[in-house]
Amino acid sequence: MEVKRGVVKAFDSNTYRATVQVAGSLPVWLEGVAVARNIPAGEMVAGRYCALIFFNPANPADALLVGIYQ
Repeated sequence: MEVKRGVVKAFDSNTYRATVQVAGSLPVWLEGVAVARNIPAGEMVAGRYCALIFFNPANPADALLVGIYQ
């Protein structure tokens, strides 16, 4: 398991998934990242920082956005 910081680029409140830019990887954005349901949709604003857990660092699709902050 690995924890990384990112920046929210977009959020889909219907699927509760986000597009996130992981810190340190400027050209790479992860799409379809699952967002923890305890985070209010109103907090998922583009440009805010987020905490990501990667359960399998070799598989970026196996990530969960667990926190949001400014």
